[in-house]
Amino acid sequence: MAVDLAPGPEVADLAERTAKFIRDVVIPVEEEHKGVVHSDDVRRQLQQAAKDAGVFAPHVSDEYGGHGLDMRGRAAVFEEAGYSLLGPLALNIAAPDEGNMHMLEAIASDEQKERYLRPLATGEIRSCFAMTEPAPGAGSDPGALATLAERVEDGWRITGRKWFITGAEGAGFTICMARTSGEPGHTGGATMFLVDADTPGMKVVRHIDTLDESLFGGHIELDFDGCVVPEDAVLGEVDEGFRYAQVRLGPARMTHCMRWLGIARRAQDIAVARAAERELFGSRLGDLGMVQQMIADNEIDIAASRGLILQACWELDRGGHASQETAIAKTFCAEAIWRVVDRAVQICGSLGISGDVLLGRFLREVRPFRIYDGPSETHRWAIARRVLRRQSKAAR
Repeated sequence: MAVDLAPGPEVADLAERTAKFIRDVVIPVEEEHKGVVHSDDVRRQLQQAAKDAGVFAPHVSDEYGGHGLDMRGRAAVFEEAGYSLLGPLALNIAAPDEGNMHMLEAIASDEQKERYLRPLATGEIRSCFAMTEPAPGAGSDPGALATLAERVEDGWRITGRKWFITGAEGAGFTICMARTSGEPGHTGGATMFLVDADTPGMKVVRHIDTLDESLFGGHIELDFDGCVVPEDAVLGEVDEGFRYAQVRLGPARMTHCMRWLGIARRAQDIAVARAAERELFGSRLGDLGMVQQMIADNEIDIAASRGLILQACWELDRGGHASQETAIAKTFCAEAIWRVVDRAVQICGSLGISGDVLLGRFLREVRPFRIYDGPSETHRWAIARRVLRRQSKAAR
């Protein structure tokens, strides 16, 4: 079956307008703040500007004020938004809010959509997704989930510790994954709970100091100590949390790839501009064969990343699980995007490691992508297992 890689005219127009908005409005703010913003006033100003420009919330349905793009449409627009570290925040497509909106639209009840999705989609509030736990709890292996939710008279009591919860500081609510049956190591028995920020028993323990800093709301350690939520806080059905997580996981991996691909393009543009203007040893930097090779390798990594993203998005848009396609794309993109930014730093030399351009910040931001949403090693293990399983079935 043929795959049409070209965006339709409406998507192409939205992507073009997004690119202009990023260059004219967002990048000046990014440069002023060196790529890191934790002010809610700045967030709201950027998001209002995106609304005024007609590029806000491209991923949610028009019922909630968005453009209702499918995954292939998002690929074009998210890449343009990702050209700046603050672009996804401005368009309200940053992690984890974007993935939470996707999941709430698919799973939440009508009442939950009005209470949580609508204000999240408009930027009135933010959210977080509390899955990862300190060892030996859930991380690369979600089945190790140790946080417990027990039935009580008024609903459910949640007890456990979560960490590296992106965006938790200042979030209006948390989607908390807790075990409602089975033991750690079991691949079932998880349930998702919607926990309001002011719920007694849930508190911020600390901000975790990390290599990256641009994701709004930081990476937080949370403690759930006798946190009681009502029955209607259950998102979806009890014990179905791992199945619902797949609704979020594949698309969220791809939207991460889309956004960071924008930063890879930005790094390449900075490096190419430098190579075209810098003169040394009697010629332009860009005339040197070693520099040309790095520029070419960057173009190859960018093009290959985009192709793998679109292939996975096509499969997701067809309704497939796309587990293999998203794992391949995520693994390749996380490593290719790092290579592109790293080469850009090298091409720019001392300028590249200075604060005069943001390449050093980009490098810090993209490196953790090889770890979150599943480290490359875990994805390679899963990719190989699927291939071997297919071979075993074919041999029967």
